Amino acid sequence: MSTEPGPPRLAIVGAGPAGLAAALAAAGRGVRVTVVDAGRAAGGQYYRQPSAGLGTRRPQALHHQWRTWRRLREGLVREVAAGRVTHLPDHHVWCVEQRSEGAGRFTVHALLGPDRERPVEVRADAVLLATGSYERVLPFPGWTLPGVITAGGAQAMLKGTLAVSGRTAVVAGTGPLLLPVATGLAAAGVTVAALVESADPRVLARRAGALAGRADKLAEGAGYAVQLLRRRVRTLVHHTVVEAHGADRLEAVTVAALDAEGRVRRGTGRRVPCDTLAVGHGLLPHTDLADALGCRIESTGPRVWVDEEQRTDVPGVWAAGETTGIGGAALSLAEGHIAGRSAADRLRGRVPDPAAWAGAAKSRAALREFSAVLDSVYVPPAHWTEQVTDDTAVCRCEEVTAGAVREAVGELGAGDLRTVKLLTRAGMGWCQGRMCGPAVAGIAGCEQGVSRRPFAQPVPLGVLARAGENGEESDGDAPP
Repeated sequence: MSTEPGPPRLAIVGAGPAGLAAALAAAGRGVRVTVVDAGRAAGGQYYRQPSAGLGTRRPQALHHQWRTWRRLREGLVREVAAGRVTHLPDHHVWCVEQRSEGAGRFTVHALLGPDRERPVEVRADAVLLATGSYERVLPFPGWTLPGVITAGGAQAMLKGTLAVSGRTAVVAGTGPLLLPVATGLAAAGVTVAALVESADPRVLARRAGALAGRADKLAEGAGYAVQLLRRRVRTLVHHTVVEAHGADRLEAVTVAALDAEGRVRRGTGRRVPCDTLAVGHGLLPHTDLADALGCRIESTGPRVWVDEEQRTDVPGVWAAGETTGIGGAALSLAEGHIAGRSAADRLRGRVPDPAAWAGAAKSRAALREFSAVLDSVYVPPAHWTEQVTDDTAVCRCEEVTAGAVREAVGELGAGDLRTVKLLTRAGMGWCQGRMCGPAVAGIAGCEQGVSRRPFAQPVPLGVLARAGENGEESDGDAPP
């Protein structure tokens, strides 16, 4: 029996645009690739697909860049069939553990299935984190009413289930995501009563020169705007949602104009009847796994720091996509391609040649510059906390109100987010502050900083006690 070691193993966490691009770039270059993903099908949130049982005749109607998705999907199927890639869906990664040295020094710990109680371990010689992002949630009076959902949640519901939460919607907040959400809902037959964008169009006009280099992105945005005009969707710029109204569920929202400083202008409020409010204020990178591995996390974002090869400062760990900074699918694809090629070469003991990914690097630089401009334009209103009343819930898990947070700061002397958490229990619930962290920090007037979490998601104590002992193991040859 041969005792020669097998090919080096690369574990990729996440099967969105960055993870798929990385897997295809690394496959066939002498490494064994295992893609571990929480989704039941590849694609991530961006390429989320409706269940086959729904019998969708034209799923491409829910997406743009359909050809890119089809190329990625067909590539994954081809590499899996060839035995170069193993795809492990429905695997929820809660921790990546590393030893100081030796082959197979990384162990990816995951929970299998919807109940997340069956532990699985994947061994690898290197790890590539493509864990994506999550939505920034900011509270306002009435935001906990049934019918109030995040903008990304509305889009995911439409893409994944072909369902909508009501017949009349208001789409509000800030950021480019609002355009496809409003367009998608309108195309699905929902009456979009208003698109409420808090950004000041004059700021966008002043940065037009910096945006001109990505004519494709500008054309994409213009296409959405044209569709909304055709459907007579009213657009209110430099406005914000002040309050959501309703008894047992959402019945209407009040929106108002903002002044030059980002404060609500008195006397401009108007009530808009609706049964759905899709609200979003941008995205935040998922950094939990990288942080637990000891990777450098930059405070802006926060986001995982990477070099020109998408390597983190922890040897053997790469990162790509939204976890390194919010920039959209095209940027994620470029970063994933670079990361996959770099990881494969390094694992085989070769020094990568940057010329091999020159096109992706050029695209990455342009898209990062474009995204930085958008980040400077699409920011939440500077004084959004002034509209949050004391009785407004901030941390839904622990039912902590804005008043309790303000009391912790003003009367009990809390000067940082950790002390606020200890005094109020804000952030101690199921989400561990992932959802309420930005809101609590804003109301407390504290820097949010980088949250230190040993696990990326809740783990049953029984699984934690058995970790490394009774969990099923996969080395990338086949799913467990």
